[in-house]
This record gives sequence, structure tokens and C-alpha cells, in this order.
Amino acid sequence: MSWSTSEKLQVELRGHTAIITIDNPGANTWDTESLPALEDLVEKLNAERDIYALVITGAGEKFFSAGADLKLFADGDPATARSMADYFGRAFETLADFRGVSIAAINGFAMGGGLEVALACDLRVAEEQAQMALPEAGVGLLPCAGGTQRLSWLVGEGWAKRMILCGERVNAATAERIGLVEEVVPKGEALQRAIALAEQAAKQSPTSVSFCKRLLHSGRDTVIAAGLEGERDLFVELFSTADQREGVNAFLEKRKPEWKNG
Repeated sequence: MSWSTSEKLQVELRGHTAIITIDNPGANTWDTESLPALEDLVEKLNAERDIYALVITGAGEKFFSAGADLKLFADGDPATARSMADYFGRAFETLADFRGVSIAAINGFAMGGGLEVALACDLRVAEEQAQMALPEAGVGLLPCAGGTQRLSWLVGEGWAKRMILCGERVNAATAERIGLVEEVVPKGEALQRAIALAEQAAKQSPTSVSFCKRLLHSGRDTVIAAGLEGERDLFVELFSTADQREGVNAFLEKRKPEWKNG
């Protein structure tokens, strides 16, 4: 079986664990090829009963994932915004619903959609040099792939507001302290530790794990379902504003934005 429909997602099977590597140089960004490929891949893994866990990490040493390529949004086209929001939503919600244990091995910068894919996983292991942020409001956008919903469940409303509303970037030590990641490891060891956790989970009954996960998610998923849809709708609505175009283009032109507040 060909597991991945995109070369931007590399797949290795190791025992009962699937290792997914985001490999889209130079910042492992998500796009219209890799997002549908992730959705398709997780569905295939769900159907493979011998796979009990998945681990997702980034290629290279600098980036886990920098999220979406902002060049896609430079022209302010609402149709592109809607398409990308839907791609992100389907891919990351499919990942969140994976029947087994999913673990993000954060080996570098996890920004925007790069952090949101980690939030969609059950567990997160970060290397000591990792940096995490949801900086979308700084470029006239908003997190549209679960960030406004899943982050507050992990870290509480206060820290979620610091990261989203104030654009605060957190290092690995802070991420562990506030509950954003479960463990911090030395540089180069996140993947190894994530695989070890996956193997630990594989010692459990896979059916019991699947049922337990459904129960653990039941209350949260009921509450955030409308919020996930709302993220995508308001993301598209931003594309009718001058601030969206100014923010994205200021970032691409490496200058400070001049907000129009409209």
C-alpha cells in the first residue's frame, strides 16, 4: 500500500506505530497538497487494525512546522481562504479523531497551523529548543484549525489569550509548565521519546484505548464543535477587511503593519 499521496508527508511503520514526517522545505508548511494527504493518511491508518499509534514530527532540525504558507493569502481572496480553512479543518479534525494514540514530536518551531496540528494530537513531546506560538492576529488573521478551541482546553483561558490575543511565543520550558506539552527532552530526542510513549500505549488493549479516548474527548468535542466551525467562518470573514491584506503583505515585505482597524 502507498500510505501517503504526497511526498511532503513521509511515512514509516515501526511495529504498531506509524511515524509521519512533515517534509516540505524550508519550514514544513501546510498546503493544498499536504493537508488532504494528511486526512487521507489518517483514514488509512484508522482502517489498518495493526496500527495502534501515530507519531508526527518535522523534517530537519529547525522547524516542526511553520503552519500555512502566507503567500497563499497575499491577494486577500476569500475563496482561497475558505478552501484553506476547510482543508485545515478536515485534516486536523480527522487527526484528532484517530482511534489510537497520536503524539507530536515537536523538534523545532511550531507556529500557527504547525502548533494546531500538535494540538490535534493526544500528547506532545517538545525538544528543549522548541518555540510555540499562534501569531495569526499579528498578520491580520486568526487560528482557523482548532487553535482558539483546543489551546484553552490544555492551558486555560488566560494563557490561551496571552498566546492568541497578545501574540506571546512560549519556549519549551514554559509550554511544559502551563500544560501545552507533556514533556521536554534534549535536542534531537523528541522522536525517540514519542516512539517510546507510542510503544507504551501499544501494551494496552487497543480497543480499550480507543473507547477510553472517545470518552475522554466526549465532553470537549460536544462543546467545541460549534467553535471549530466558527473559526473557519470568521477566518474567511477577515478577508473582507483591509487589515488582513495589510497584515499578510507587511509580513511578506518584512515591515511593520499599519493597521486600519477595518
